[in-house]
Amino acid sequence: MSVRFLLDGEVITLPAPDPTGTLLDYLRYQLRRTGTKEGCAEGDCGACTVLIGTLAGEGVDWRAVNACILFLPMLDGKAVLTVESLGGTHPVQTELASRHGSQCGFCTPGIVMSLYGRAIGAAGAEQSAADVLSGNLCRCTGYGPILAAAEATTNLPRDDSATLQALKYLARDESVALSYSDPLAPGPPRRAFIPHNVAELAALCQSHPAARLVAGATDIGLWVTKQHCVLEEIIFIGDVAELRFIEEAPEGLRLGAGVRYSEAKAPLTRLHPALGELVRRIAGSQVRNAATIGGNIANGSPIGDMAPALIALGAQLTLRVGAARRTIPLEDFFIAYGKQDRAPGEFIESLFIPRPAAATRYMVSKLSKRFDSDISAVCGALALTVTGGMITEARIAFGGMAATPKRAPHAEAALRGAPWREAALAAAAQALSQDYAPLTDVRGTSAYRLEVAGNLLRRLWLAEGGEPVSVLELCDG
Repeated sequence: MSVRFLLDGEVITLPAPDPTGTLLDYLRYQLRRTGTKEGCAEGDCGACTVLIGTLAGEGVDWRAVNACILFLPMLDGKAVLTVESLGGTHPVQTELASRHGSQCGFCTPGIVMSLYGRAIGAAGAEQSAADVLSGNLCRCTGYGPILAAAEATTNLPRDDSATLQALKYLARDESVALSYSDPLAPGPPRRAFIPHNVAELAALCQSHPAARLVAGATDIGLWVTKQHCVLEEIIFIGDVAELRFIEEAPEGLRLGAGVRYSEAKAPLTRLHPALGELVRRIAGSQVRNAATIGGNIANGSPIGDMAPALIALGAQLTLRVGAARRTIPLEDFFIAYGKQDRAPGEFIESLFIPRPAAATRYMVSKLSKRFDSDISAVCGALALTVTGGMITEARIAFGGMAATPKRAPHAEAALRGAPWREAALAAAAQALSQDYAPLTDVRGTSAYRLEVAGNLLRRLWLAEGGEPVSVLELCDG
């Protein structure tokens, strides 16, 4: 079978493409659309930003993504817009030029596409211009004229009627199986699958238990572009609708594993504002428009930001193999570095996050060298239940402090049954050294991580007491 997508009204058909060939390479080296740039090849700089359109009922949902880590099979049934699609005279382009929002120009096409997405109401358009551009880096212009151009180009019309009809034509009601033989590497063909529904996904996972599951490719994309990994079998799960549900209820929030961070931000904010603020600081807009809740958890990174925040709230994970399901506490999913509690053929189906009780003091703090679009040195989450002036329950979890996202049992024990006083949090901070022996790396020393983890407990006390805190602390929730 082939991969089919829409580019400026033209249906592009790719028979048996390389499953890990990137849209960026295809645009530049096959179509000679060189406006889309390669800056980092890891989804950090935004120079390769394009817009992807997906059929959504009687409309088209657009989102800005990084072409450098977007694999070609992920385009099947979708529409693509590049900077060339705008023709050079679009208001976003003319405003940037008239306001001197470009110098060397290398980053400009990606900035144009991010601002175009905001202007036409693409995913994340409700954010400020600065937040939309958090995934676009400019080394020479400075962001003042760029932000001014952004504010001058909002709520611009776009006629998607022709695109809508074309996407309906491309829509499939069956799964796609691809086979690719690399002419430069003789051997068995590499295989890729695009399941149409969750039942097909479950069957594929059982029949191909060694296959890599790819949703947004925001991590696995780097395996290919930076480590030059060869993936023999891939199952692309981004189009499985049953994994992309959002259910809000009084008892909590249930998310399908395929919900993207940009889609999850609003319901997470309604669950607790600190969660929404955390999502705002997870990478840039392009990554949040691709990365999924389930993919981040399945990756099992010890510095993944969302896991500690959800563990502190007592989140539950539902896994599926075939038709069988099991539900476990999220913290039990992480066994050791690079090892999760997931059997062959099993995949994450959904996540349930309990709603914090009125008596719960909850805080999430992300500490990183750069405020936007950076990996955490430490990410901590605290949920304390205070009743009648006493701490009756405590759940504390940290990322960046151990080989997995991990709770702090000794610190929790120091808090349970203690009066809600600063001294109790100070005692819990001292107990953290029994819970963690963090590594020293480029993001921070072991001593630094232990010290700031303890300070985050004190931050909760200060915030709850109405003490003045720094701007950064306010941003951390």
